[in-house]
Amino acid sequence: MPGKTRHYFPGNNTPQGFFSYYGYILEQRDAEKIYCLKGGPGLGKSTFMRRIGETLVQEGEDVDFLHCSSDPDSLDGILVRNKRVAMIDGTSPHIVDPVNPGAVDTIIHLGDYWDEAGIRKNRQLVLDCGDHLKDHYARAYSYLAAAGSMHRGLHQIYDSHLNKPQLYKKAASIINRELTHKKLSPIPGTVRKQFASALTPKGPVNFIPGLMADASRVYLIQEPVGMSGDRLIRLFLESALQRGYDAECYYCSMDPSEKPEHLYIPQIKIAFVSSNTFHPLSKADFEGKVTVIDMNKWIDLSEDSVAKAHVDVMTELMNDLIQKAFQCFRQSKQEHDLLEQAYIPNMDFSRLEPIQQKILAEIRRI
Repeated sequence: MPGKTRHYFPGNNTPQGFFSYYGYILEQRDAEKIYCLKGGPGLGKSTFMRRIGETLVQEGEDVDFLHCSSDPDSLDGILVRNKRVAMIDGTSPHIVDPVNPGAVDTIIHLGDYWDEAGIRKNRQLVLDCGDHLKDHYARAYSYLAAAGSMHRGLHQIYDSHLNKPQLYKKAASIINRELTHKKLSPIPGTVRKQFASALTPKGPVNFIPGLMADASRVYLIQEPVGMSGDRLIRLFLESALQRGYDAECYYCSMDPSEKPEHLYIPQIKIAFVSSNTFHPLSKADFEGKVTVIDMNKWIDLSEDSVAKAHVDVMTELMNDLIQKAFQCFRQSKQEHDLLEQAYIPNMDFSRLEPIQQKILAEIRRI
């Protein structure tokens, strides 16, 4: 029987620039092996990892496929969960270097299989494309930084008009239903951080329903962009950690270091997911029992026409700025595709098959 697959993003395009949660893919002390792929664009790193991952899935292994926010059809890594093995693209912008080489980490340098003389013939193209990529990303992140300011402004308005007692009452009732019969643990649980959605050249892309496919109960939080649904998630998360449960926390693209948007507690199969205009979700997206929490009911701007006007303006500005960032990401994708043409014809892909088989044999022995 094939294994289970999951999909998510270990890094994201954000108002803070490229934001990485690569350190949470697989902790060094938990890992049996971490393969780090090095090499330029167009060398087949994504295909290399995908083929290994798909082969292992067919052999019954559960595999996470880690997608690239700059090209969601491409992979930045795979995680073979039960084997505690990861394979990660270690090139820019997500530079990953061995931490414990030999003991845990192994470098695979795909540059060993290219024709360097052939690539050097395209030296000017490579240099020009590199400069253009930097420019496109710099502009995109400038737009996202401005959009992030609008996002923070919306958060401040919503938070000041939020009926917090109602929110805390709802959080207490959920915690009472799901957790109070569980004993507190002397050893708290751990949090694994990633992104369930990303801002990409294709626009917003998410893998939320698939990540929660095993949940027996889903709390679906409906909220406008910028609202404080993370308050409820944080309260439940803290209670779960106190009881020794490990958590998977998926963060917001617009506030990647502070705002958890989605939460899954695998040991008790409880999930919280947030629905907004960037990742609209409904009961039909989930197979478990779904409880809808409409946070719009806990916010009242009817008596504050000034705040309501600011919400409308900030929302329009934020959306416009994000769309401009998407345009820059699309331009960067076109530039990256052009850059790959300097490498693809000069790569001996036939020599990668024996390397794939060698790695598969190593993983199977673990």
